Amino acid sequence: MRTETPQPVRLADYRPPSHLIDTVHLDFDLQPSATRVKATLTVRRNGDSDRLVLDGEGLKTLSVTVDGKPFAYDEAPETLTLTGLPEAFTLETEVEIDPAGNTALMGLYMSGGRYCTQCEAEGFRRITWFLDRPDVLSRYTVRMEADAGFHHLLANGNLTGSGEAGERHYAEWEDPFPKPCYLFAMVAGELDVLEDSFTTMTGREVALKVFVDPGMASRAEYALDSLKRAMKWDEEVFGREYDLDLFMIVAVRDFNFGAMENKGLNIFNSSLLLADSATATDMDYERIESVVAHEYFHNWTGDRITCRDWFQLCLKEGLTVFRDQEFSADMRGAAVQRIKDVKALRARQFPEDAGPLAHPVRPNSYLKIDNFYTATIYEKGSEVIRMLKALLGDQGFKAGMDLYFDRHDGEATTVEAFVRCFTDATGRDLSAFFGWYEQAGTPKVTISRRYDAASGKLELTLRQQTAPTPGQPDKVALPLPVAVGLLDEDGREQAPTQMLVLDGPETTITLEGVSKPPVLSALRGFSAPVKLETDAPGEHDYVLLASDPDLFNRWESGQRLATRLMLARAEGQADAAGELRYAQAVGRALDDQAANAAFKALLLALPSEQDLAMEMRPADPAAIHGARRALREVMAGELAERLARLHEALADHGAFSADAEAAGRRALRNAALDLLTAGPAEAVLERARAHYGAADNMTDAMGGLTALVALGGDAAETALAAFHARWKSEPLVIDKWFAAQARDGGEGALDRIVALTRHADFDAPNPNRLRALVGTFASFNPARFHAEDGAGYRFLADWIIATDKVNPMTAARFVEALGGWRRYREDLGAKMREQLQRIAAVDGLSKNVFELATKALA
Repeated sequence: MRTETPQPVRLADYRPPSHLIDTVHLDFDLQPSATRVKATLTVRRNGDSDRLVLDGEGLKTLSVTVDGKPFAYDEAPETLTLTGLPEAFTLETEVEIDPAGNTALMGLYMSGGRYCTQCEAEGFRRITWFLDRPDVLSRYTVRMEADAGFHHLLANGNLTGSGEAGERHYAEWEDPFPKPCYLFAMVAGELDVLEDSFTTMTGREVALKVFVDPGMASRAEYALDSLKRAMKWDEEVFGREYDLDLFMIVAVRDFNFGAMENKGLNIFNSSLLLADSATATDMDYERIESVVAHEYFHNWTGDRITCRDWFQLCLKEGLTVFRDQEFSADMRGAAVQRIKDVKALRARQFPEDAGPLAHPVRPNSYLKIDNFYTATIYEKGSEVIRMLKALLGDQGFKAGMDLYFDRHDGEATTVEAFVRCFTDATGRDLSAFFGWYEQAGTPKVTISRRYDAASGKLELTLRQQTAPTPGQPDKVALPLPVAVGLLDEDGREQAPTQMLVLDGPETTITLEGVSKPPVLSALRGFSAPVKLETDAPGEHDYVLLASDPDLFNRWESGQRLATRLMLARAEGQADAAGELRYAQAVGRALDDQAANAAFKALLLALPSEQDLAMEMRPADPAAIHGARRALREVMAGELAERLARLHEALADHGAFSADAEAAGRRALRNAALDLLTAGPAEAVLERARAHYGAADNMTDAMGGLTALVALGGDAAETALAAFHARWKSEPLVIDKWFAAQARDGGEGALDRIVALTRHADFDAPNPNRLRALVGTFASFNPARFHAEDGAGYRFLADWIIATDKVNPMTAARFVEALGGWRRYREDLGAKMREQLQRIAAVDGLSKNVFELATKALA
């Protein structure tokens, strides 16, 4: 059992730093197990205190001097305290650290024989003693020395010198822009480099360099192209120009995050940088494009303007997610991108808001800030920005953003200051809107209709309510935009999109000139992150599915129809006629020549079992699994000929293209095959074999492999063995091999997964590999994770406990799968709770896991 309870950090307790650090010089003598770091800091008081408390973890202190003389200090496990300091001084420290032994992958560590860093949020304290907080902005110079085999020595900013140092060599870097220590980065190792350049809107030439494993440079071409498009887009849309002469990206295999926006030296998980048609799927290409843009956009929303404290994390992350989503919409089509973004929001953030880990977009306390890199901060934070734009209009939003960039460039600031820019730019009172940052939970919006045919008036009454969340039993109404349109019962548009504003608990709005009985298309484009209910008859969803010009709502209506049918069956009230009618409606949508292939692929995908579990109380995973399988069987039977024709017609015999149109065709072809596997196995087995055998790109190969695994039997085993034999030397591809098996919903799936944890290629310390198998099973195989005997829960708890000993951040990410235990059947919930209690009782548990496990139990 834990003998002490960690104390939370609270927003209300924020105080400015006691000292400021104007310049930092770091001198690294790089050795795998005994790197020495000399830090020279110019420090001045930021108040009256002569006492300075520095942060550190895992540091062996060798010396401390003030103004060149040894200085007394008090050292504790995580702090170094100096007392009696002058108003301004130079502090020099020297420490020794062990990069090779750093399995937490925070601070300076080794990956694939190379040195690399990850300092956000609190990793810099693992490198040297420092005021490790984002409101201390400093100018950095760096000198690093290493053996000649570490060919590239990289750090933030611009290279100012390099040369030989005996049998070793060195490099010196200078970053002219003040930055918080979490944006510090360095890399040393043998790497290949792909180079290009970009000319900014003022005519400056910026050198672009992407560093990758030897032999992998060609796989970075798409990332480099995405970078150039992002740089141009940010100039055109937000007026933001890059500010250094050099922009670098480095790919590493061992990385806790997706990527990191270190100033001028982005570090990426290799899974989000490397791609070619043979080894990467279309989803990989999409994510690379999005994440490269996201990290680049941070140069202004995160680097040039950063957070005063970690409670303001949404200020950089939510805003930058909004920017990357807008970029992706312009690159790949607004409607399809919006659907994908909302699917992700509902899959990750809605459950968070509905469970014990619910927190506001700006939290008010934490034990470990690492635990707040969440869907609420990122995705819901983005939705808040989107609503702000909808409420202010394009010009008002642009004026507010321009003022924000001008007013706060070079500062560490707050959400209040951000919102104030929009108030000052537009004159709008946004005090009520600020509640979106302070209040947790997903509002439920209901719309009731009253139509008077004689007067042609439609009265809409909108109401909102938010359920209590932990620590917030009482909720206030928040201003939210509700985009609505009207069709008639034949599917013809009666009124174009109008933006209504619900700014209280209830409001009634009258629309005039409605000449025919209306079909309401509400919350178009998902204009607010809410759950919507209307009193419209189910029949209207068929009209919207067939005819709504708003493609998001067209897709949404199909999701509503499917959800109602599957929940009815799961609750023992199956509607066979309704299921057949739904399948026929989807068939007609597939025949629509005006709709693009990517949109049709999304129409074919039913709501997930996780989506259904959010709607069923208590959730019964076995019943949900059976209901979803039944509807898929009906669709496969009714649409078999259409699906087979689609699958054949969409076969691509030309050169591979990663563009949105080609990716959409592949998505629809693979979706057709996936749905066909729900029918009789003998009818689709040869088609799946042929699909896999003929695949000339990873998207189709994985589509075929997934289909065969779903069908099971000898064909699946043969394909899995062949896939592994071909790709066993490609780590990113073998991650996909593990993940495909982790999703297998067949009998004996957990036994297979347990056996895979003993496979020679299962590298548990690598976060990508661990997430591919353990994370995929817990998050995307609900039928087997929620096994009646609780074995799935025990398996996950075992891995959380084991992983926590070496990488607490990765371990903590797995706790969420157990955190929703109250939503499930009482017997299953009790088994989930039991495993949470077991985890929380472990002696020596990290703050990361302890915080999430105890919150889930509260």
